[in-house]
Amino acid sequence: MPNPNKNHRYAALAVATLLLALNFWAWSLISPLATSYKHIFGLSPLAVSALVAAPVLVGSLGRIPLGMLTDRYGGRRMLTAVCWLAGLSVGGLALAGSYSSVLAAAVCLGIAGAAFAVGVPFVNSWFSRRQRGFALGIYAMGNAGTAVSGLLTPRLADLLGRSTLFWIITALLIAAGTSMAVFGRDAPGWRPVRTPLRHQLKAAADWWFTWRLALLYAVTFGAFVALGLYLPVLLNQSYGLEPADAAARAAGFVLLATLARPFGGWLSDRLSGIIIVRTVFFALFVLAGIAAARPALSPIGTFIYLAIAATLGIGNGAVFAIIGHRCKGPLVGTVTGLVGAAGGLGGYFPPLIMGFSYQMFKSYSAALVLLAVICLIIFLNLGRLLGRKTRY
Repeated sequence: MPNPNKNHRYAALAVATLLLALNFWAWSLISPLATSYKHIFGLSPLAVSALVAAPVLVGSLGRIPLGMLTDRYGGRRMLTAVCWLAGLSVGGLALAGSYSSVLAAAVCLGIAGAAFAVGVPFVNSWFSRRQRGFALGIYAMGNAGTAVSGLLTPRLADLLGRSTLFWIITALLIAAGTSMAVFGRDAPGWRPVRTPLRHQLKAAADWWFTWRLALLYAVTFGAFVALGLYLPVLLNQSYGLEPADAAARAAGFVLLATLARPFGGWLSDRLSGIIIVRTVFFALFVLAGIAAARPALSPIGTFIYLAIAATLGIGNGAVFAIIGHRCKGPLVGTVTGLVGAAGGLGGYFPPLIMGFSYQMFKSYSAALVLLAVICLIIFLNLGRLLGRKTRY
């Protein structure tokens, strides 16, 4: 691969990260406003969960075709298209006036969450193998768009009105996509994949690491999405916090998990993503088990949830560091799409489980116990999943 100018590499990384943050803000617009929509439309807990989870499902499945198309057409074109389509989706949300129309707009917002699968191969092609874990971790900090949404969306909606806020975000996305189309470029060493899409998908699916990493990411990123999106509701219902306070605390959870991703990638570059993954799943088993016991929010509960956030972020960074180190360049987008889709699907079902848990038991403990059990099972079987070697 040609060695592009260092400034160009980091400029591309910065732009991709900012675009991901903007798209993730759009992707996460529903969750901070879920309590408001609940009161406006008189929704049940399961209806609220379905509304929160809808963008996650579409964003998950959308990562597969977007990852494949990025291998074929390049990150510049695909980031442009995603920003434009996400902008149109937020515009649809501004026009929505019923639960069914809000749900339809939420489904369309999934395209913004699928943006992640576009940026990974785009960034990956700009960096050498020994830098990819850290670079992809930096890129994944665009997840902070979810934290931005948690912090700003309720306040700006109150200050400006929901529709005005949505139109502003629409304009930002359209402008971002246009700027990428005009000024962006792909890495000098990037070459489009010419094989048919079905062969491309088959090659990625046949790589034995793909589905193992998909399972790991389904848990680490799935739990991150589920808790990040549902934590405002959990804190409001379980601990009695006001919606704005609950949303701000949830944003802190997301922000810490996001900041931890580059650290997970950096550790993986220097040690091994496999070692980091082993540590992460054992830690999650312990932390989720403690959270299930519903400790007092101050100070133990706050510490536990923040520790879960950091652990999930490190695990997410480690998974994509493994992809960057071990996957062949022409398949990075397709593998990222498959693994990212698994992670997004992992984030679709837990909010529904959490809603069911609260509706049945007036507590989220059952859902957290389930997370702890899953992490323990994976930890005990990591040797079979990833092999006995501890290096890449």
